Amino acid sequence: MAAKPRTKAETLAWLRTISGELSTQTLKRLEDTLPWYGEMPPSRRSAVGLVAQAGISSFIAWFDDPRSTPWIAADVFGAAPRELLRSVSLQQTLQLIRVTVEVVEERVKDGGEPLREAILLYSREIAFAAADVYARAAEARGLWDARLEALVVDSILSGEYDDELPSRIAALGWHGHGEVAVLVGTAPKQFDVDQVRRAARHMQADVLVGVQGNRLVVVIGRAEPRGTETEEAVGTAPALTFIEIATQLEPHFGPGHLVLGHEVPNLVDASKSAKAALAGFAVARSWRHAPRPVHADDLLPERALAGDPLARATLVHRIYRPLQAHSTELLTTLWSYLDNGRSLEATARELFVHPNTVRYRLKRVSDVIGWDATGAREALILQSALIIGSMSDHESTPRRRPTN
Repeated sequence: MAAKPRTKAETLAWLRTISGELSTQTLKRLEDTLPWYGEMPPSRRSAVGLVAQAGISSFIAWFDDPRSTPWIAADVFGAAPRELLRSVSLQQTLQLIRVTVEVVEERVKDGGEPLREAILLYSREIAFAAADVYARAAEARGLWDARLEALVVDSILSGEYDDELPSRIAALGWHGHGEVAVLVGTAPKQFDVDQVRRAARHMQADVLVGVQGNRLVVVIGRAEPRGTETEEAVGTAPALTFIEIATQLEPHFGPGHLVLGHEVPNLVDASKSAKAALAGFAVARSWRHAPRPVHADDLLPERALAGDPLARATLVHRIYRPLQAHSTELLTTLWSYLDNGRSLEATARELFVHPNTVRYRLKRVSDVIGWDATGAREALILQSALIIGSMSDHESTPRRRPTN
């Protein structure tokens, strides 16, 4: 004679009786089947066990009243400390749910069809609840990272550093090594920061991104140092220059000018590159045919005319002073060449030398400072440097006091 099916009340009473046994069997099965569980420190293993026990207790409460579904996540995952979400992945959580459901199914397989259907339905609900918990945690982490990244970028742009900046950068997971440069342009109407990060990773670079109104600022660092021994040994392609990285990031910016600041040794010095890039971005419209992207140093004349002290200092210390210290002959030849409309013959007549001598000296100028006076744009940069340099000489000359 077949056994009489249990009523729901009898099934609930039976489940409450064996709940402790189910918890014990679940913990043993976790140790036997999940290696990561056994490798955990005792405190976290205990927290995982609490989650499993809460899941069994919550199932019994849910079986009694299925309308309690919205509270599943709070019932089960509320038993675990917050740091458990950072140490147990979503995949491991789903493995935990699967083991718990298997143990319960095996133990209550004779409990009737309604109970088995309830287990299947509850396991689906608890899996969705777990996904929701991790999604909310990821969203909260993403919002926190975005705020922290905006704070770091603001600190770089303002140059106002504090002792907490290195820890903030580390918290963002910055993978840059060595040199850094700052890229400034307009923000597109539809901006996807993840696309910028993916593009940077493909170029072995890391980025910090900040949007300020209609301006988009990207701090670029190399994820791998340039010229490493590994590259030389394996023969892989060398790391891209910053202007090459900026060129490939260009499609992610809105219309308008795109300016790259000069390279600096590390992220702490990025404010210098940022100031140059921002100053260049402010005056880039004054160069009719400015390339996109353009080096901030290629806009030194415009920046100096706009009153940028960094541009004035750069023109003096990277062009005027080196030529002055190297040879007054080269400095005089450059002055004459630029004053004579870049004419070799006119310069040669003024200096009473052969045109080939002028050509040779101009090459020596290029070797000393890295700029070529025969190009129209670089000639403007050099002439600006000579003018500002001579003005600084006059300003630094001590004035004589009038005698009585």
